[in-house]
Amino acid sequence: MLVQETAKVSTQQQTREVLKIEGGQPLKGNVKAAGAKNSITKLLVASLLSDKRCIFYNVPDIGDVDVTVALCQEIGMEVSWDREAGVMEVVTPEIKTSYIPQSFSGANRIPILMIGALLGRTGDDIIVPTVGGCKIGKRSVDFHIRALEKLGAEIEYRNMRREGAYFASAHHGLKGTLIELPYPSVGATENTILASVTARGNTVIKNAATEPEIVDLILFLQKLGAIITMDVDRTIHIQGTRRFYEVEHTVVPDRLEAASFGMAAIASKGRVFVEGAQHANMVTFLNKVREVGGGFNVKTNGIEFFYDGPLQGGLHIETDVHPGFTTDWQQPFVVLLTQATGSSVIHETVYENRFGYTETLVDMGADVSLFQQCLGGKACRFASHGHYHSLIVKGPTHLHGRKITIPDLRAGFSYVMAALLAEGGSTISGLRYLDRGYENVVTKLQGLGANVERVQEPIVPGSEDAEGPYGLQQLRRPKLAHCPIQR
Repeated sequence: MLVQETAKVSTQQQTREVLKIEGGQPLKGNVKAAGAKNSITKLLVASLLSDKRCIFYNVPDIGDVDVTVALCQEIGMEVSWDREAGVMEVVTPEIKTSYIPQSFSGANRIPILMIGALLGRTGDDIIVPTVGGCKIGKRSVDFHIRALEKLGAEIEYRNMRREGAYFASAHHGLKGTLIELPYPSVGATENTILASVTARGNTVIKNAATEPEIVDLILFLQKLGAIITMDVDRTIHIQGTRRFYEVEHTVVPDRLEAASFGMAAIASKGRVFVEGAQHANMVTFLNKVREVGGGFNVKTNGIEFFYDGPLQGGLHIETDVHPGFTTDWQQPFVVLLTQATGSSVIHETVYENRFGYTETLVDMGADVSLFQQCLGGKACRFASHGHYHSLIVKGPTHLHGRKITIPDLRAGFSYVMAALLAEGGSTISGLRYLDRGYENVVTKLQGLGANVERVQEPIVPGSEDAEGPYGLQQLRRPKLAHCPIQR
């Protein structure tokens, strides 16, 4: 009997969740965009600046929030989260530790932001593991380090037993200064803002990122007590403070998720209203939708996307920082262009290794060619460095169902979208990437008429799926402290 039970457990350990998708159904109906992953994760870190209670609304129930919550709990945050209502209340009465365990190494990009958030609050040295996230390029933290050092931080990289870690301190305190970023990096801008809020005097950040999620962070920090302004020339001014207040804040809707469902609707010859999609944050994307021949109607509470006749290629798209065409729209847009007549060019200028997903699209029937040259007019950091960062996609092409493994978050939805368009069935594994950024994606797609289900299937022992997401399975549902939500 004992042997049989042991065998049963072993069998359970050798399964994984996959998506089974039968393509060919146009998406029709309504879907609500969740709160932005790239906003709420940074807002949680920002709340660590003070010991005041913060309540967040429109919080997405996704993997990256789970990991960030677990990380903040290690430091001392108390959390109460009503997942169904999307409401989270947090408070960090004291910083219990400034050491971020190595188990968080590679989980996402959040640990490095702890330097900026904690330097001004704790007198202890801060130790954070190396950063992780999707494998789309080097995503160096050099810009973070240089900016923080200008503010007075001392940062050293050391090799640990398994992986490296950053040791940071500010024993003489942080002091406001002028910082000009070499590139408008989102993460470096966020880290510098967080450190500057508690620095003595005034800080000026030039060439800062201005993404909607950065604006959301600034709005939250102003509620918290920061004196912070943003100029039209990518300059952010921050006056240091130590006086903070309790905050209620609604997370900005996820423009990346909204665009993803919009492209899926158009490519599948359907019609989908995305509640919460904000026109002001999607202007550049909507221009490209119109260029390709897709339809959209902007309404007071969202945007309706629809197929408006044959799609036309001939587009030239260069990804860029906001307000340009964001790199996270690029992958699903390539899938959309496989259904458009003619050739289109994509020049990726943000990450040097973001086209790895196209190999699977080609296997499904797409006509995509990669180039090391810069196929565009923008000055590009990757010119003459041997990176395949430009592509030409020709259409229309018939896609065919395949067995697919997701390599990163945005490619994940692109594969789902391709499977929805394909003839026959597809099986998609590596769902941990999809779960990082898309809330209840299967339920939402089913509500739009897609033939998709999430099922268990056997896996090969020793594979990446067998080892779990970054070795952080225990963080998928963090334990929440008792902290009653007051509405």
